[in-house]
Amino acid sequence: MGVFTDESEVYTYLGGIFELATKKDGLSDKLAGSGVVLRIHYTDPDATITVDMPNKEVETGGASTKEPNVELFMTADTGNRFWLGKVNLSVAMARGTVRAKGPVPKLLKLIPTAKELFPEYEKMLTEAGRDDLVNA
Repeated sequence: MGVFTDESEVYTYLGGIFELATKKDGLSDKLAGSGVVLRIHYTDPDATITVDMPNKEVETGGASTKEPNVELFMTADTGNRFWLGKVNLSVAMARGTVRAKGPVPKLLKLIPTAKELFPEYEKMLTEAGRDDLVNA
C-alpha cells in the first residue's frame, strides 16, 4: 500500500500543487509558455491528473477532455517524493521508475521551474498535518 489512502488524496495534494502552479504569479506564465499539456497516470492508488499549462487548467480523473502532448506514468509515492525534492526525474526515467511518452525534453526544461514549488508542497502537507507524506 502506498502513502496515499485513495485517489482523492492524490488529487488533493498532487493535484493541489499543480493548481497552485497554474495560479502563482510569474510561475504560471513560465509554464504556459512551455506549450505542455501534461497527463500523469499514477498507480497505487490509481489516479490521473491532466495539466493544461498554456490554458492554466488542471483536471483530475480519467474523463479529461484535454489532449496531452506529454504523459508520465509513475506510482503516487514517486509523485509525492518528486514534489518533496527527493526524486530526480531524469534519473527516475533512466531507471524505469517513471515512464514517459511524448516530447520529454520540453518537460525536462520545466524542472527548474517546478523546483520553486518544492517548499510550497512540503508546506501544504505540513499545514494539513500530513507528516506521514512529508517523511515518506
